[in-house]
Amino acid sequence: MRQTRFGTGHAHIRWTETPGQREWDGPARVHVHGLGAASGAYTAHLSADPLLAGRRTLFVDLPGFGLSDRPADFGYSLEDHADALACVLDAAGVRGAEVVGHSMGGAVAIVLAYRRPELVSRLVLAEANLDPSPPEFVGSSSIASWTEEEFVHGGGFAATLERVGWMWAATMRTSDPLALHRSATALVRGTEPTMRAMLTSLTDLPRTYLVGERSGEEWVDRPGLEAAGVEVVNVPEAGHCVMFDNPAAYARAIAG
Repeated sequence: MRQTRFGTGHAHIRWTETPGQREWDGPARVHVHGLGAASGAYTAHLSADPLLAGRRTLFVDLPGFGLSDRPADFGYSLEDHADALACVLDAAGVRGAEVVGHSMGGAVAIVLAYRRPELVSRLVLAEANLDPSPPEFVGSSSIASWTEEEFVHGGGFAATLERVGWMWAATMRTSDPLALHRSATALVRGTEPTMRAMLTSLTDLPRTYLVGERSGEEWVDRPGLEAAGVEVVNVPEAGHCVMFDNPAAYARAIAG
């Protein structure tokens, strides 16, 4: 485990990593988890796949989640998370990384590439949030429907853990409720420009957008993304959590 400071106080963001076998194996790969998740739990198993093994790989836990600190005075906006992720790459001496982001982690990766383009050489986005105000059934919208006070102190966090099922709850219960609510609210609010607009503007960057076959594409706008040079790939036999539903296909998509 490694750590570095982020924000304006003494809080630390933490990550684990596997070393690369040779310098010429390619740029470092950075995994960034989704809302209420943790990168190790969601993606560490991928590093054993022969298609992905051998590359220096960082598994980063965003502020408020997993192993990282959870300061109450942090904003937890997508921009805040992207700046904290940049602190990791700066501390690790990483430039031109291949950043693989799932869900909220994909949105954070887009903001990072937009704000610090020297840190990113390729984006792989697994069902990343691209637009503000997602449908009510989406996890972030459900969490953000509570007020911060109700969610943190009025039973909203406990009710959410009961609702989401054991797999998501396993890591969500280790999240800070304040960080979870503020991060969900940030996803609903979106960015300016939007995450989609940022992504389509990064025309010098190879970008791959992964969609679980079970999720459908109604919300993706495949023609719009492809017109902007974004490769859209369907992951068979998978829903939103492609790394659990079909890890072999997810690894192939990343390697591709």
